Parts: sequence; C-alpha cells; structure tokens
Amino acid sequence: MYTLKKSLGQHFLRDENICRKIVDALQEHPFSRLLEVGPGGGALTKYLIELPDVDFKAVELDEEKVTYLMQTYPVLKDRIVHRSFLDIAPPFNEEFTVVGNFPYNISTQILFKILQWQELVPVTIGMFQKEVAQRVAAPEGSKVYGVISVLVQAFYEVEYLFDVSQQSFTPPPKVMSGVIRLKRTPGKYQFTSKGDLFHLVKTAFNQRRKTLRNAVKGLFEPDVLADDFFNKRAEQLSVADFAALTYKMKKGQPRPVTPENDLT
Repeated sequence: MYTLKKSLGQHFLRDENICRKIVDALQEHPFSRLLEVGPGGGALTKYLIELPDVDFKAVELDEEKVTYLMQTYPVLKDRIVHRSFLDIAPPFNEEFTVVGNFPYNISTQILFKILQWQELVPVTIGMFQKEVAQRVAAPEGSKVYGVISVLVQAFYEVEYLFDVSQQSFTPPPKVMSGVIRLKRTPGKYQFTSKGDLFHLVKTAFNQRRKTLRNAVKGLFEPDVLADDFFNKRAEQLSVADFAALTYKMKKGQPRPVTPENDLT
C-alpha cells in the first residue's frame, strides 16, 4: 500500500459517492484531454481512466504514490508526470480540463498556475478547503472577497458545487471541504494586461481597510485619484471595476505576472 505524508498536505478521498459526483460534474462539459492533479491513492483516478475517448494524464509528486498507481493501474504507464504540479509545463499542446482533490497547502498556488494557463484550460473542477473554495467564489461586498476572488473571476465563472465532510477522507482533515467548478469566460472583462490587473488587485487588497485612494495612490495620477470612486474600499469593487481601472493607471511601469504564495 502507501503511507500518508502530512508534509504534502495529503488527505485521501475515500467516499465513493463524492468521487462519482465529481466525475458527473466533470462530464457536464465535453473534453478530450484531462489532467488530474494529485491522484494520491487513485480514488478519482480509477473512474477517470474509464472515461471513453479521453487522453488522460496525472501529475503526482510523491514517488511512493506513483509506484502504487503504476502497479495498481497499469494503464497509467507513461501517463504520470512525476513532479510537482507547480513546476511543470502544460502537459498538452491543446486545450485540456483539470480536475483534482488539490493539496490544501498549495491550493492557491495551484489556482495561480491555472490562471497562467488559462488559454489552455477552459474548465477546472477542484476540491479545496471550504474556506478557500468560498473565497474563490465570493462576490464583491462579501467579507471573504479578496485577491483570489477577483483574479480567478476575471477569467472564469466560478460555481460552488457542493460541500464535502471531513469523514469523506483518510485521515479526516480538521476542516470541511468544497468542490468548485471554474468555467472560462473569454472576453468577459477587458483590461490593459494581466500584469496591470494582478498588480492593481494585489495592491488594493494589501491595505483593504484603507480607502482605495490611499491603498493604490502610487498607481494613479493625482487628478485620477480625485474622483469620488476612490473613496471606496477594495472589497466594494466588482471585477469589472478593477478591469476598468487598469486603463486609468500610470503608464510605463512594467508589471510582470509572477507566481506568489499569498493570493488571498
């Protein structure tokens, strides 16, 4: 068999009903290429490899789990990428769907990676700590609305699908989990660049208790900041508001999109 590694945030799904619900939700949007992130003991994998006409791959960091999966499901030969999901290049050259019971200790980083790949990933279904799932799906004005809410919703429609109890896992985590679906919405929001949008959102929420005028004063000219709109706080702005503001930012300040650990 295999052992559990707390250092990798491992909580293995054992509830077959939840597995089937995830696979059912996955099949609501047609796909021909699928990447599973963190298959672990194969709870989802055993269903995914049975899907007809799907080019399936899985990415798993834990060598022990890779060995177990290969021995248990020989069909996975040459289909497992033995690396951290955060370090790999896109495993397909064409569009692919992502699914997984995501390790909680890197779940926001996984979302950031998917944002980097958004042109290739039209749909993602993932299980997260419930608090994180709710944050990703939160609308403006919510107390949990923040950086990750805006950045994900700028590219994807987020649907909270269902809760998952602690007893659905081995070992049971201390918190509830939640499954969400991201469905790409190309062209829904217009902004100057990813770099501008990410920098603006992160700067605004970095001092979320301050008015927008004080939080982002370095990014706009004084005459722009004089607008009453900047009396608002970051959590009061919609995704559309943030996107529109990128066109009013100071020019000539290169803002590359770089991975960060804290997207909350």
